[in-house]
Amino acid sequence: MRKLFLSGLIVLSAPALPVLAQIDQEVKKKFPGEEAVVLESSVHYRISLKNGEPDVESSEKQQLLFLSDNTSAYMSRYGFSHSSFHQVLKYEAYTRTPQNKTIKVTEFKTTDSKSNSIFYDDVKETMFDFPSISPGAIGTLEMTTHHKDAHLLSPFYFSRRVPLINAELKISFPKSMVVRYIVKGLEKERVKFSEDSRRGEITYTFKASDMPGEKSYPDAPESAYYSTHVIFFIDRYKNEKGDTVRYLSTVDDLHRLNYSYVKNINKEIGPELKQITDSIIRNLTSVEQKARAIYKWVQQSIKYVAFEAGMEGFIPRDANLVCSRRFGDCKDMSSILTVMLNYAGIPAYYTWIGTRHIPYDYTEVPTPIVDNHMICTIRLNDEYIFLDGTDPTCVFGTPSEHIQGKQALLAIDEKNYKILRVGIPAKETNQFTDTSYLQLTDKGIKGSISINMKGYYSMNTHSALKYVNEKEKEEYFRNLFRRGSNKFRLEKYDVPRLDNNDHISLSGQFDLQDYAKKVAGDWYINMNLFKPYEHREIDYPKRKIPIEFPHLSVQKYVTVLEIPEGYKVAYLPASKSYKNDVWGFNIRYEQKNNQVILTQEFENNHILLTPEKFAEWNKVLEQLFPLYKETVNLTKK
Repeated sequence: MRKLFLSGLIVLSAPALPVLAQIDQEVKKKFPGEEAVVLESSVHYRISLKNGEPDVESSEKQQLLFLSDNTSAYMSRYGFSHSSFHQVLKYEAYTRTPQNKTIKVTEFKTTDSKSNSIFYDDVKETMFDFPSISPGAIGTLEMTTHHKDAHLLSPFYFSRRVPLINAELKISFPKSMVVRYIVKGLEKERVKFSEDSRRGEITYTFKASDMPGEKSYPDAPESAYYSTHVIFFIDRYKNEKGDTVRYLSTVDDLHRLNYSYVKNINKEIGPELKQITDSIIRNLTSVEQKARAIYKWVQQSIKYVAFEAGMEGFIPRDANLVCSRRFGDCKDMSSILTVMLNYAGIPAYYTWIGTRHIPYDYTEVPTPIVDNHMICTIRLNDEYIFLDGTDPTCVFGTPSEHIQGKQALLAIDEKNYKILRVGIPAKETNQFTDTSYLQLTDKGIKGSISINMKGYYSMNTHSALKYVNEKEKEEYFRNLFRRGSNKFRLEKYDVPRLDNNDHISLSGQFDLQDYAKKVAGDWYINMNLFKPYEHREIDYPKRKIPIEFPHLSVQKYVTVLEIPEGYKVAYLPASKSYKNDVWGFNIRYEQKNNQVILTQEFENNHILLTPEKFAEWNKVLEQLFPLYKETVNLTKK
């Protein structure tokens, strides 16, 4: 069953039965084939001043129209999130049946959130089932929420997985306050803005209608990269004395807020942590050697655990406590790394950063929604190096994969900071080379495999192999080595040494029956054991959502065929290269002595492929796909 979280929705006044039927028919005509739609969605934020601080309360309602008999299975569960920062004061849910009967939801179940967020507070999920769902039924959820910290206001989304007929966001605030907003998303031009001023209060209103449902793609980035939404935050306000108070005017204010979370920790390094640090660096002479050794110790000795409650979601624990416990979250890793490195004489700084789940920059959106992660940054030989203690296989000097290209907020001290851009490692640093050595047999082919990986390929493989049992490890190797057809059988593989995260070599032996064909004494074999981009066409121009890649890379697939004694090459396919501004390939056939060698090389130059590049991506595939059908022919001498 699928569960759906919706927020910011409004319930229309109950229409008469003929009107309900008319709405149902109009929606089906406008969005044929849909199982359900959001009829109306709205949230009204009311910002006031209490005790000299912003105070925020929101009223939310949502109204969904169910359109088919499959709706109960397709969208059976609904729910909403809340926490100590966003306290739900009251809520109710009910169904309006097609017969205009109201049936209230009586059973709600609240559990801990299964969030994958690296910053994790005490988020809860409250789930429920709308009763008596049938075509024409309308489900309603109404909520009132108190947002205890106005720094933590969430964006409002106009996009859903199902079509949204009408959506509205309202923000009301005193005239003595300045509220800023940013509209983002692929269809942001469809959001209409208006401003109203009366009785000492300003109200911003954002509306959008007939928003189509967003299609889900497994290779898409997080929805914030493309969904239409409004980010809003308090810039400044005047207090009861008439003084202007900056709230989130610039990154200066965000740094001041973030630094308040760390300024009272790590007043001194304890005896245990001193002893450990001294023992790590005792025989090391260079600053880089010391930094590498300390980072490696934290990676190997401190277990990453993400569980927080309330302000613990923002305040790192003291490094001495992290040391004694031997576990912590990302903030705790930042804490212990910073203390140990500074004690060793290496300038180290607390650093806030957003992972690639978040598309915003600090210089664009100076609010806490920009970051969900904490790391440590050091200055070494006039360069800044980003150290993520939560990634146990990350190589020193390489940023962890999930922070590539992101802005980092580096705290120098209480008043000073830097905004740095994390680099994206060059494609040459992430290499994957797979070599197959083939021999023809009466039943097909047999051979051996050698796989060599560098950079993120190697780091990810190390991580996968370190945390699986023997059964899972065997399945991992079978999937990694599989090639040719579903008759592939892995006969043997060697478990590699896991002592160098930046490089790994794997090897194995295999049998593949019925792959090569022998006809009238001649051998025919398609040496494209791998067709890595088969079925990778982009549905352009229909698809509007970007494609995310884990990293830049160079991939090479080499197939070496041993020519049987008494045979020679009768036909060798032509080599071909094709590249455009987006990507390309190089496929090369050659004969060396008694071997035929096929080399396929692919380069990925993007970690985010945007829609304007889709056509060029497909042009490369048009040149590549015919080559997958090429066959080598061997004939008797």
